[in-house]
Amino acid sequence: MRHTYYDFFAGGGMAGLGLGPDWQCLFANDIDPKKAKSYRANRSGGAELLLKSIARVAPHELPGSPDLAWASFPCQDLSLAGKGAGLEGARSGMFSPFWELMRTMKEQGRGPKLIVVENVRGLVTSRKGADFAALAAAFSELGYKFGAMIIDAVHFLPQSRPRFFLIGVHPDLKIPEELSLCEPDLNWHPSALVNAQKRLPDHVADQWIWWRLQAPKPRNTTLASIIEKEPTGVEWHSKSQTEHLLNLMTEVNAAKIEEAKQSRGTVVGTVYRRTRLGPDGIKRQRAEVRFDGVAGCLRTPSGGSSRQTIMLVANGKVRSRLLSPREAAMLMGLPDEYELPASYNDAYKLAGDGVAVPVVRYLASKIFQPILNQNSLALAA
Repeated sequence: MRHTYYDFFAGGGMAGLGLGPDWQCLFANDIDPKKAKSYRANRSGGAELLLKSIARVAPHELPGSPDLAWASFPCQDLSLAGKGAGLEGARSGMFSPFWELMRTMKEQGRGPKLIVVENVRGLVTSRKGADFAALAAAFSELGYKFGAMIIDAVHFLPQSRPRFFLIGVHPDLKIPEELSLCEPDLNWHPSALVNAQKRLPDHVADQWIWWRLQAPKPRNTTLASIIEKEPTGVEWHSKSQTEHLLNLMTEVNAAKIEEAKQSRGTVVGTVYRRTRLGPDGIKRQRAEVRFDGVAGCLRTPSGGSSRQTIMLVANGKVRSRLLSPREAAMLMGLPDEYELPASYNDAYKLAGDGVAVPVVRYLASKIFQPILNQNSLALAA
């Protein structure tokens, strides 16, 4: 059975890749021409993609009545690196015109069966919970049953990438009993989310669902397994550049390097540069390394963070370089055949701004499709 969907803020089309070939995209939009170029290059031209701000999309431009509306709206005003503007910010505030489209479609009798919004986990606590409460109230107002989860891509990929997913179900649909819980599951519903849910008004909380999501199979990939032996688009740092990076480390991080030097074989880690407040009250740039087989969360310079650096330790020697575009793509679950932008920055931004493909695939198989399929069977009967 083939399902249909809209992909708002589509970027390079990662949500669609996660949904897979059993899903047909009826409409997609993005405002970034470079991302749109990648979307079209990887989706047979992407005729369904409209290069236009969501604020200028009109309801008549949205065809039919989709099974799913997916929205990975901008996170900058909700992230730790943002200014705290939340959903009232210029970028994350794009949720409002998206929701007006959902409201209009519902009034026209063609509201999506499922509505999913994805963003950084900071959405739960931004503006002291006001943004989470606003999202919950929006879904409740339209009569949608809804619930949220925090899912870390590390369950599927060697990247630490916890994200907020809110899934709403049209009031005309029945939710299979096996997909809901009577109480939160701390694997997907951390304390911050539980506390935020408790603060919702009763009439909003009445629409809440604690989603039941079974644990995925253990991940079988590590950071080392995706590192290119001959990286494309990047070069290894000079000895002096690597020494500069090492000199930015605190004693704790320098000790990790020394421990890696004592290990047999090759040890691969990642480094981010951070501005940290020292014991003397002065802010300094620091390099922080991890050797746990997992990359740090991919971010982009436009999000207020540095690009991630690979650090390789072998035979007592240390080498470093930027993460390559293809490695960044693999950390997001993009297939080898995915055509990346030629520019390093464009490729890195596309990956860092996207949604992890296997997380979408897992949600589709465990929640979206069971709901849609059961309701289709009920109508057929």
